[in-house]
Amino acid sequence: MSFSMSQASLPVFEISLNALSAILDKAEAHAAAKKIDPSVLLHSRLSPDMFALVRQVQIATDLAKNGSARLAGVEAPPYEDNETTMDELKTRIARTVAYLKTLDPKQIDSSADRQISFPLGPTKGDEYLNHFVLPNFYFHLTTAYAILRHCGVDIGKRDFLGAIP
Repeated sequence: MSFSMSQASLPVFEISLNALSAILDKAEAHAAAKKIDPSVLLHSRLSPDMFALVRQVQIATDLAKNGSARLAGVEAPPYEDNETTMDELKTRIARTVAYLKTLDPKQIDSSADRQISFPLGPTKGDEYLNHFVLPNFYFHLTTAYAILRHCGVDIGKRDFLGAIP
């Protein structure tokens, strides 16, 4: 049985983004319980030269949305990157998951050997997914998780993994 490009990407993005949204719920609850302004969490970062939580979430959603759209050979909807609250980030995540459900898996599946053009140059679809989109998606997802964990939010591995099929 073969494993398709859409199977390797769409469920990963949906499950991981839904887990990220649930983690943001826990971050909101943590901020309320500790009487911390949620913007402190939103602007936290692991290192001065790394992006803050808001940008990590924006980039993770962009990678899922734009990467999947490129693989499907369609234009992704633009996002403004203007989120300033947890609710706005969760709305962005929900919009991304909803968008992913509109893509035709067959178009993504047909991209394995097709040339994909993106800012770092052209490459085959399977290489684009496996060596750019997925590693970068997980990097930003993990960094968002790590920022909140570092800030004391009570989250663990199970929260990161989300709903395992």
